[in-house]
Amino acid sequence: MTMTDTTTSDRMPALYIGHGAPPLLDDPLWSSQLAAWAGDLPRPKAILIVSAHWESAPLSLTASGAPLVYDFGGFAPKYYQMTYETPDASHLAARVAAMMPRTEPVHQHTSRGLDHGAWVPLKIMYPGADIPVLQMSMPTHDPGRLMEIGRRLKPLRDEGVLIIGSGFLTHGLPFLTSWQIDADAPGWSTDFDAWAGEAMARGDVDELASYRSKAPGMPYAHPTVEHYTPLFVTLGAASDPTEPGAQVIDGFWMGLSKRSLQVA
Repeated sequence: MTMTDTTTSDRMPALYIGHGAPPLLDDPLWSSQLAAWAGDLPRPKAILIVSAHWESAPLSLTASGAPLVYDFGGFAPKYYQMTYETPDASHLAARVAAMMPRTEPVHQHTSRGLDHGAWVPLKIMYPGADIPVLQMSMPTHDPGRLMEIGRRLKPLRDEGVLIIGSGFLTHGLPFLTSWQIDADAPGWSTDFDAWAGEAMARGDVDELASYRSKAPGMPYAHPTVEHYTPLFVTLGAASDPTEPGAQVIDGFWMGLSKRSLQVA
């Protein structure tokens, strides 16, 4: 793990992270990387997270105190009994709604809680569950529109809010031949990962946004794109999206890229 300080004054950074699956909670390497990363950050006053597992238009917000969403199958029973009860985030929800234009209406859910793209990594990063957490849906996969949403959310960073896009830099589940945590990464995964890592290192937002036509490994790396596109909310929330951020975590898990980014 390599990292440089990308924070200025008291401003929180914005992150793009790989969220794994419930077994991430038992993986000593990746969980230690996420925990160390969180430990290096200023302590957030609240967290706003966009997960690959909530694609919904209009833009929607979770309800504070709602039960977790166990949106997965085939895992050990213990994962369906986990909890992550965080403080009320209704003030942040009202703030987010007020920041959106009329063309981006906001729906406040009354019963939807955090899905595993949010609570799995946050249980590792902030195990005390003592920070208000609000999850926001992705109403589109258009990079430009997602970046505009991120730009509107950017002022929250000066208010102590940690903005997180939660996905997986490669996510070709139908094309994996092994479900072992230490499985070798297939060529489409390593090729896409290398391409994205190089583009991030250059701050080349246009290249990253042109992934459908320019990225090697497509469409195998992302037969559906919801695990990649949270990146653009993160980039939109950056002080300067073309300024290279810190690629804090790299490597592979179950053959998928866990490369993660922190931007100032």
